[in-house]
Amino acid sequence: MSKVPPVFGLIDCNSFYASCERVFRPDLAKVPIVVLSNNDGCVIARSYDAKPFVKMGEPYFQIKHKLKQHGIVPFSSNYALYGDMSERVMTLIESMVPAVEVYSIDEAFADLTGINDVDGLGRKIRSQVLRCTGIPVGVGIAYTKTLAKLANHTAKRLQAQTGGVVNICDPVKRDWVLRNTDVAEVWGVGRRMKLHLDGMGIKTAMDLAKADPWTLRKNFSVVIEKTARELAGTACLELDEPEPPKQEICCSRMFGKRITELAPIKEAVATYMMRASEKLRAQNSLCKKIRVSIRTGMFNPEEAKYATSVLVELPYPTDDVRLLTKTAVNAVDRVFRPGFKYSKAEVMLVNLCQPGECTEDLFAITQPIEATKLMAVMDMINVKWGRGTLRSAAMPISPDWAMRREMISQRFTTKLDQLWIVNCT
Repeated sequence: MSKVPPVFGLIDCNSFYASCERVFRPDLAKVPIVVLSNNDGCVIARSYDAKPFVKMGEPYFQIKHKLKQHGIVPFSSNYALYGDMSERVMTLIESMVPAVEVYSIDEAFADLTGINDVDGLGRKIRSQVLRCTGIPVGVGIAYTKTLAKLANHTAKRLQAQTGGVVNICDPVKRDWVLRNTDVAEVWGVGRRMKLHLDGMGIKTAMDLAKADPWTLRKNFSVVIEKTARELAGTACLELDEPEPPKQEICCSRMFGKRITELAPIKEAVATYMMRASEKLRAQNSLCKKIRVSIRTGMFNPEEAKYATSVLVELPYPTDDVRLLTKTAVNAVDRVFRPGFKYSKAEVMLVNLCQPGECTEDLFAITQPIEATKLMAVMDMINVKWGRGTLRSAAMPISPDWAMRREMISQRFTTKLDQLWIVNCT
């Protein structure tokens, strides 16, 4: 019996951040939207109807007049909302397909091998996600992951004709998509690579699919070779297994304003350590060392420059936020220098290990079992009642150094006091 070829689906949310904002603001259903980066710096997401007027990465302070002129509504980034909505979308997708690889916050590959009506399943996924979350998605279906990406791109580009679902398992449809797609739209082909490929006469995805793979490998890399083979229909990439635990965990933020005093920097470090320790426990790891860094702004010629860090070893591998926070806050004393205007702090958990993997001697100190139980209870309460319900006493409630997010929407799905209110009168 011949082996059944793999079939991949790529489910990608349309303008995800902007779509999340629209879910709870139906009055903005036909209003163009942009979402800004930390401290309301630059544009990181645009709704489809805002793209003709605003480029990605444009600084907000430079385009305020343009946004007002075209009736475009700006939002500060609301990562708590986006993360929760992403989890809801991915959970729905996982319930409808045999296997899923969550590729990013707004897209996932699905294994559709052996399913008879993949087009029908694609439409069902799209309908179910929209009905249950309010997020529109596009679905691309093909025999390789790279082709599934192109199919998804076509589904979005020609949504009126395709209904948001494109299946290019058929060779005729696949060739049409390849001929009508610029090589720059191919997954993994960046701006510099496009220039090199243009020099070789490779202008479209079809040109790349027909190019000699070994020549591409010799001139560029095995990645481009695999891309060409995938475009030609040979699957080189499989659905990834769950990611192994990270070896380092970092949490950092730019301050909403320059800080010159020691106390608020310690508050910020304690706040970042709280989040880093949550990530540490989520992957069931322990930390042996932490690095604490602070720095000033690096681009203002009128400000003095200073950046430094310190690496501190913990008394034993731990995930206890109390010990981690105490150690990190004390480390700030070693790096702080008066007379500077600080713009950023960072904590990094390094030298991570899994419980039982730490190679210590027989008499080495280990984390008390009471601390492990306490952390489990704290995480359970914060999951149930919202992040920050229980937290380190070193964390401030409303810091004046926090990121500027003057246009942030409510956390409709993660804060009880910010639930969506429907007026039935």
